[in-house]
Formats: sequence, structure tokens, C-alpha cells
Amino acid sequence: MSLIFPKNYDPKLDVRQTQEAIKYIRDTFQKEFGKEMNLERISAPLFVRKSSGLNDDLNGVERPVSFDVAGIPGETAEVVHSLAKWKRMALYEYGFQPGEGLYTNMNAIRRDETLDNLHSCYVDQWDWEKVITKEERTIDTLKATVRTIFKIIKHMQHEVWYKYPEAVKHLPKDITFITTQELVDRYPDKTPKERENLITKEHGCVFLMKIGDKLSNGEPHDGRAPDYDDWSLNGDILFWFEHLNCALEISSMGIRVDENSLHQQLEKAGCTEREKFPYHQMILNKELPYTIGGGIGQSRLCMLLLDRAHIGEVQASLWPDGMRKECKENNIILL
Repeated sequence: MSLIFPKNYDPKLDVRQTQEAIKYIRDTFQKEFGKEMNLERISAPLFVRKSSGLNDDLNGVERPVSFDVAGIPGETAEVVHSLAKWKRMALYEYGFQPGEGLYTNMNAIRRDETLDNLHSCYVDQWDWEKVITKEERTIDTLKATVRTIFKIIKHMQHEVWYKYPEAVKHLPKDITFITTQELVDRYPDKTPKERENLITKEHGCVFLMKIGDKLSNGEPHDGRAPDYDDWSLNGDILFWFEHLNCALEISSMGIRVDENSLHQQLEKAGCTEREKFPYHQMILNKELPYTIGGGIGQSRLCMLLLDRAHIGEVQASLWPDGMRKECKENNIILL
């Protein structure tokens, strides 16, 4: 575990004030987000059937928490990693039309996560998904959506500033767009994470596009499941975070696979057997709507806006005793 302790760190707010600020940010953001993006709030599952193929496979190596259900013999349930696939199915089941969408509170357990300043085994985010037309599956649609989300986050900075002026972090005025291939061309001798940090430090906020496919160096920038985002129409929103001297990912999002990109990406990933799952069959048969969607980290957003050095300051999770002790000695109070 690699921990970073900012020199002379001062969180400004005590624990109870922090709890109040967390509630304010979460309540205010989801209200503004739903209104600006034309999204309805719906309820979402904590777990899904393994046989449905609806769970998010992330990078393909993370183990989901699974269990049997006494009332459904022979079935295995999995705690969701995210709701990337489930949301698209929900839009179909509930009859959403182009221009309409949903958001939900997503809670997950990621048992294989490395615990540090930014990563927890508990994940809490706003998962969202919106129906678009076939013709809207473009870079322009993706960029316009990213700009809207950035505008909402900037608005939240001002909202938090009114209530907690001494604690708020001031964000850059604009967001810069760049592709993973452009980063390789620009920094050919750097690792993917080093490239992210260099470009985000330079611009303050970046949307890094086209994640998942192999680049000119023969390697993908990062792992991305082949059956939800279209690798040519996705990306991550990154903010420069001075406390930790690194890029802070706030959102992973993208236009979802269609019948063509799903088949191509499953072939590239060597997992065409997934095409037998009901969810994948519905995409291949053009039964599911075309969509755009993503997740926005709730604790990550609180961490960013309140300028906190450890995600455990804004969420209740499990941490090693040694980490708790060392954090407390450096004025980082974990909830």
C-alpha cells in the first residue's frame, strides 16, 4: 500500500462538518445532474444473476463477490461491480425514448482493489444512462455530454464555496479533449499513468478518449470491458489533484456498443462466448436502445470539491489498522 501524506495538511472542516458537507454535495449534485441531463432517478439492484451476463467485468480479472440464494436453487448471485449493462436493459424495460435517461445510486464491493488515498473496496457512484439515436453515436455527442457534466461540476464548486468558502477546491475553467493515441505520440517513453498525470497537470481537467483498444505501441492505454463502452467513443474525466500530485478520475463514460462494435470488441478480447448471454443477444439483434452512459464517483466528487487527501475522509469503508493510525498522525481522519 502506497500512501501519500501532504505536508502541513489541513482539512479545514471537522468530522461532523464534513458529514454535513458530504450530504449537501450529494443531494445538490444529483438534483442538478438529473435536471440538466434530463434523467429520472430509479432504483437499482445491489446484485444480479451471474447467468444474465449483466455484471460489469471491469478489466476482466477482478473477482465479484458471489453467493447462492436459497430461494433460487442452482443460481449464483453476484454483487455488481457497476451497472453499466443493467442500465441499458432498464431503459428498454421501462420504455425510455431518445433524449430521456435515468440515474441511480450504485453501491458496489471491489474486493481486489488496492487500498490507498484514491481506492477503496467500497464503491459509491451515480450511474446514469441515456437513450440516443443511431445517428447520435458520434464524437460530437460524446463531447457535448462531457461538457455538460463538466459544467455541472463547476456549478457545484460555486455552490460549495457559498457554504464552505474555506474548504472548497477551485477547479479549472474548461476541459481539454485528447485521445490515448495522441498521448502515446506526445509521450512515447512514458507509462499510461505518467501520460495521464502529465497532460492533466498541464490543463487542469482532461477528457481522455478512446480507452480499451490497442494503440500504435501494441498495448491498450487501460483495460476496459469489451461489451459496454464502444472503445472508439468513450473516455475518462480527469482533474489535476495537487494534494496527491496526480490525475483524479471522476467519471468513466461513453457511448455504448452497437451490434457491430460489440462483436468486434468481443473478438479482440477473445471472449466471443459472451454472445450467448441474453443481454448480448439483444444488442446483436438490435433490440436494446442505443445509449450513452457512465458513472460519477460520489466520494471522488466530495473528495475533489472538499480538497481531501484520502477517500476515506468522505466515505465509510474498511481500512487496515496501520493505515488508520498513520493517517491520523498526519491529520487525515478516516470515517
